[in-house]
Amino acid sequence: MIRQTRDGGTDIFETEIDGETIQWDNGLTYARHLQTAQLLSAQVPVSDKPDEMLFIIMHQTMELWLKLVLHEGRLVHDAIKADRLEIAGKGLDRIATIQRHMIHSWEVLATLTPHDFLTFRGFLRRASGFQSQQYRELEYLLGNKRGDMMIVHKDDPQATERLRTVFEAPSLYDELLKLLARRGFAIPAGHLERDWTKPYEASEAVEKAWLAIYTDPERHWDLYTLAEKITALEYYFQEWRFKHMKTVARVIGHKPGTGGSSGVNYLVKALSLSFFPELWSMRTEMAAPRQGGDYGGGDYSEGKGA
Repeated sequence: MIRQTRDGGTDIFETEIDGETIQWDNGLTYARHLQTAQLLSAQVPVSDKPDEMLFIIMHQTMELWLKLVLHEGRLVHDAIKADRLEIAGKGLDRIATIQRHMIHSWEVLATLTPHDFLTFRGFLRRASGFQSQQYRELEYLLGNKRGDMMIVHKDDPQATERLRTVFEAPSLYDELLKLLARRGFAIPAGHLERDWTKPYEASEAVEKAWLAIYTDPERHWDLYTLAEKITALEYYFQEWRFKHMKTVARVIGHKPGTGGSSGVNYLVKALSLSFFPELWSMRTEMAAPRQGGDYGGGDYSEGKGA
């Protein structure tokens, strides 16, 4: 039996199912909220091969997770800019959790055997993950500024404009260095105001600033914990890249990619890229503290704020 009431202009329905009171209305529904009709109709194979569905859904879900990482990444970027480090830390924790899920999701695609993939690979023509607009935007947000990568999106003016906006703005790491400068660390002026479209160049002064933070974490606790979360972001990003590379190697070997790249060899090259170089190089310079807690690192900051 369904009972019906009305609240303003909305019809409300109620019934009992398995001893539970279930309600719904003619306004917002699960399907309307999540747009499930559009979502579930978006899988359009270009072949009649059964394994193509796995390939499509795998990449569509990856794009959805990339969308969420970008959403959270922008919030983290803005929070650091506004000195709201607790908010930035929460966002970075969420991104790390998403990244771990993305890493494990490659195992689903790895169930696609070489024979399975070859049954429909030819139908994909030149479509390639190299053309992922969101992946490119994420790299720009994190600091891998390669303007020539935008050329593959030139047939989509809106996507190109969105990419150009991120390309020309300070990256997440750029904003992090501005934060260190506001805290009194001696960050070179050329790292605080520069052409943001140019690739980042590592700096010994920046490395020393991070070394000062890491050798006295209690004094710089909020920066220290934020830096570890930023490091985790790159750590998981590289693990995602590695798992991608190994999955491709498992499925197609060393064949060229559908988009014309060298395939696995291209993905191997990407593993050498670093978004936050001094956060990694600083670790080599760290030394164990001497008796009494003296790290022997010196003071690499300016002003009492550091």
